[in-house]
Amino acid sequence: MRTIIKTLSLALAVSLFLVPAAFAAELNLSVAASLKEVINDLTAEYGKKNPGIAFQKNYGASGALAKQIEQGAPSDLFISANREWMDYLKERKLVEPATIGTFAYNALVFAGTTKQPVAGLKDLAKLQKIAIGSPKSVPAGEYAVESFKAAGVEKDLAGKLVMAKDVREAMKYAELGEVDGALVYRTDALLLGKHAKILFTVPEGLHDRVTYPLALTVTGAKKPEAREFLRFLSSAEARKVLEKYGFAVK
Repeated sequence: MRTIIKTLSLALAVSLFLVPAAFAAELNLSVAASLKEVINDLTAEYGKKNPGIAFQKNYGASGALAKQIEQGAPSDLFISANREWMDYLKERKLVEPATIGTFAYNALVFAGTTKQPVAGLKDLAKLQKIAIGSPKSVPAGEYAVESFKAAGVEKDLAGKLVMAKDVREAMKYAELGEVDGALVYRTDALLLGKHAKILFTVPEGLHDRVTYPLALTVTGAKKPEAREFLRFLSSAEARKVLEKYGFAVK
């Protein structure tokens, strides 16, 4: 009898010990691929102070993430690389309007391994292959096409473009030398290895400012933990991490 009681007591103690882990809050983050390093740093830092929070992070093209949320994928927070896909979810009442804000800003650059002298968009006509994110779902690709049109080089580059699933894939093509270069965000280009380098920055007047809006989804807005994390993302601590990776915060 004593053995049974001891066994039951031990089982109860173990179950009580496991309760905090079982009831830890889980937050699902849908984040533009270009913010991967920033969000990894921020969630790690936040997790140290809030060990009861578990993060599930989904990085990808903003359009693909928005479509996933629309189709019912679990998500508490969405950070897009342009306003278009945030507006897309807002129109469908899938994000909480009162929580929409601006997380950061970026710049569009051309980076690559080409030996050709390229100092601006008009010089890209000299090249053979140029990678951009697919404009249908990748904001960096949309900014690139917008810039081509504004600079009057869209027709000159039409047969030279290689479409990538997201900005990180475009950057990879450039780094491996599979293309002459790629139009990517400045922060992504700063992560390039020794082979590719930034060749020029696209003038901001040729495209909308690269802006990262963020918001809680309608599901996330119901979670106090998600609201607390959203507040953390606007803190001075978060801004320092953004600046460390080359993002602008105003």
